[in-house]
Amino acid sequence: MNQTVAASQQAIAQGSQSFAAAARLMPAGIRDDTVMLYAWCRYADDVIDGQEMGSRPELADNPAARLEALRADTLAALHEDRPMSPPFEALRAVARRHDFPDAWPLDLIQGFAMDVEARQYRTLADTLDYSYHVAGVVGVMMARVMGVRDQAVLDRACDLGLAFQLTNIARDVMDDARIGRVYLPADWLDEAGARIEGEIPSELLYAVILRLLDAAEPYYASAMAGLRALSPRCAWSIASAARIYRAIGTRIRQGGPQAYRARIRTSGAAKAGLALRGGWDVARSRLPGAKPGRDGLWTRAHGRD
Repeated sequence: MNQTVAASQQAIAQGSQSFAAAARLMPAGIRDDTVMLYAWCRYADDVIDGQEMGSRPELADNPAARLEALRADTLAALHEDRPMSPPFEALRAVARRHDFPDAWPLDLIQGFAMDVEARQYRTLADTLDYSYHVAGVVGVMMARVMGVRDQAVLDRACDLGLAFQLTNIARDVMDDARIGRVYLPADWLDEAGARIEGEIPSELLYAVILRLLDAAEPYYASAMAGLRALSPRCAWSIASAARIYRAIGTRIRQGGPQAYRARIRTSGAAKAGLALRGGWDVARSRLPGAKPGRDGLWTRAHGRD
């Protein structure tokens, strides 16, 4: 195992147990590349949040400067050959091996820019645009690593990233608000007369959260329709990840507002069971019959891939 893969595996172990569990189901070569891609994504997120400065402490109190440095280092990884830190070496290896367009890594960084610039999200379309930039495009890149080049299938991969991010927003709504970030559509909050305050959601706010979870469902369904385009082990990994993330929404629905008194998570035993059910999802995806369409779903811009 080379040092870049080893460093990436350490990053995933520390950063996301759910992703690590799903990645273990992938074939070895694809698993290494997805882990390396995750490591760069995680590092970039930590840089913007000020948790990872490396040898540049002068950027600690300047989010805009961190953003520009991240963009410059990313472009250097994509186009130059000089030695770089492990996350950027990982991005370079994966992007070149799988022929990423520059637009994909830069779209992720643009999502971080939305946080730095304190963008406001008035409508669901605004929230979905943000969700594409911080998660949907990651789904697209992961699918390319798994061998997908068909644009329609990449759209399905993007849908899974959108569903994941909407679920994340629903789970983290109270924590995000405490650091000044609100991703719920403002027009939904206004319509419900809801405010984000206190330790747990009010009944009015909880209704808006459930509405967001409902909005995620068509994207989960669309993503599952793309499983048939993946190899069985890759499809199993993705179906398992979808089951694990979707379970977060189930916990919110079953627990009501009181679910927010503690971190909403899925236990290791539950993840194992959900992974097994993911195998059945893969089997069903191979059966003949009509698959859910994408009519009315938010769609990423094409022509830049």
